[in-house]
Amino acid sequence: MSCHSSRPYLHLIYTREHGTEHPLDSVSPTGTMLLSVVIFCVALVIFVLKYVFGSSGPNPFEKDTREPVKKMVHNRKEKNKVLKQGFLASKVPENLDAVIIGSGIGGLGLAVLMAKVGKKVLVLEQHDRSGGCCHTFTEKGFEFDVGIHYIGDLQEHKPFRCMLDNMTDGQLQWEPLDNPYDQVVLGPPENRRRYPIYSGRTRFPEELKKCFPGEEKAIDDYIKLCKKVGRGIWLLAMLKICPAFLAKFLVYTGLAKRLSYFFKMASHSLTEVVNELTENEDLRAVFTYIYGTYGNMPKDTSFSMHSLLVTHYLNGAWYPKGGASEIAYHMIPIIEKAGGAVLVRAPVNRILFNDAKEAYGVSVMKGQEEIHIRAPMVISNAGIFNTYEKLLPKELQAMPAIQQQLGMMKNGLGGLSIFLGLEGTKEDLGLKADNYWIFTENNFDELTEKYLNGKREESAKSVPLLFVASPSAKDSTWEERSPGKSTLSLVSFAKYEWFEEWKDDKVNNRAPEYKELKQIFIDSILEVLMDIFPKITRDKIEYIDAGTPITNTHYIGAPKGEIYGADHGIARFSPELNATVRPQTPLKNLYLTGQDVFLCGFAGALAGALTCGSVILNRNLHLDAISLAKKIKYAKSKED
Repeated sequence: MSCHSSRPYLHLIYTREHGTEHPLDSVSPTGTMLLSVVIFCVALVIFVLKYVFGSSGPNPFEKDTREPVKKMVHNRKEKNKVLKQGFLASKVPENLDAVIIGSGIGGLGLAVLMAKVGKKVLVLEQHDRSGGCCHTFTEKGFEFDVGIHYIGDLQEHKPFRCMLDNMTDGQLQWEPLDNPYDQVVLGPPENRRRYPIYSGRTRFPEELKKCFPGEEKAIDDYIKLCKKVGRGIWLLAMLKICPAFLAKFLVYTGLAKRLSYFFKMASHSLTEVVNELTENEDLRAVFTYIYGTYGNMPKDTSFSMHSLLVTHYLNGAWYPKGGASEIAYHMIPIIEKAGGAVLVRAPVNRILFNDAKEAYGVSVMKGQEEIHIRAPMVISNAGIFNTYEKLLPKELQAMPAIQQQLGMMKNGLGGLSIFLGLEGTKEDLGLKADNYWIFTENNFDELTEKYLNGKREESAKSVPLLFVASPSAKDSTWEERSPGKSTLSLVSFAKYEWFEEWKDDKVNNRAPEYKELKQIFIDSILEVLMDIFPKITRDKIEYIDAGTPITNTHYIGAPKGEIYGADHGIARFSPELNATVRPQTPLKNLYLTGQDVFLCGFAGALAGALTCGSVILNRNLHLDAISLAKKIKYAKSKED
């Protein structure tokens, strides 16, 4: 069963739900008590709308700051002058407004938002280059992206695109992927089925219907449900930026689920929903294939989470022109222009607190010396577990409110990455600007569970899920920068516990047994890769290495090697959790940003930055981004 011809990320905050499932629909007008309830609820809605739409702080999206695109810089030494500014006490700006721990997009993005309203911010990064999962590294002449594979919702004048354009002063450029942008491959070589995934609100379902005749209703119902659920995401943001008492009221009265279909569907698993839509096993697999972008097998995934990805990619997928390092490269100058700095090789070993349990700065280890940096506000992009379990004093870590938040979250699944440097152009190797999702069969839950519960050496020989992308094929500047070469990034999952015994070994000189286990993974994955891509042969491979969960711990500070932060299972999407884990922490002057405060991935971490910025600047930055996009679109229509 094959389709003729051989992913979707966070629809986030940029749409609002109107007129669905209003909490007063079922209220009878009779009776004094019911009338009181109606009056109270109307007053509540007015208060909510006033809070959501009301603004009092400075607006980083007040005006369009895009400038004409400058000539791209490809010289690595020149770029490193921006991306690799090493920490020295003498480089710390005076009179800081805030210190941010971690230079991933959740930290850098927030620093840019604050810089745009004149705030002086210091971003501290433990690695030797800035960017977090947006950084790149070079080995044997090959540049590899570690975490950016494709981003959705980047049509011209859309709020997400407008926001990113203004956060890089119009210098970050995006290139669309091919259409189809994803290829789903199911089954063993003797029974392999391929299903292309197209973008386009009409083309996506039309092409699926060609692959699955007779399943038209299931496909239409699936897309309608994803859209309806995605529209309810606005309330997740509101629960995190509105006053705590209001968030709790919305949760514990049940209004959150009545106001937002996102929360109403959050407790339903992806497997449960798609199994009700169709009996076709391959169609179920195609509906759920993108679960690798958040790291939970379908039976453990909230349908609400999944719906955000589907709607995120409906209008296409994009990749940063010049590679992922362009993101940090164009954000850092904006932070510096406001008097701030982004410094690397700056491991924060603890957050400083006074006797009143108020954060007043951080301590950075420089060799054996502790250097204290004072600031009225500390913001952590290091993740909830690193922040609460490693950076707080023991007595503060033990606070019930801190323990409550830790108890609601758990570590995500560890990531496994393989990087290939290949001799040959994309044409030589049959590579395109798309992604492949390759599965050993269509029963994802069973396959993933068996893999994760198996013995590590046996599991390494049969990886059930493999994501394959060619950063070089997606980037039009690649041939100019690295002629005659190509790269591949292969991503899957692996348990941290499989590698934990070697976590204290020197990173480039781990035990032979560790290298042997890595090699088993590499060999089994290469076999699958070369079967799907016959033009890729071993003699074309000039560089290959694998990054395991303990590699992730070393380079990006992931406590259990996770690539998506805290776990994104069903519990993550309860109204209770989202009203509890917010940018404000139980400790004064300490805030959280990034993936763990909102959702995973580039767009999710950036939404975390907007959410944290909304709290700090006392205005709804999500709506400010929408407002600026509308102004730019209107001005453009006037020109036309």
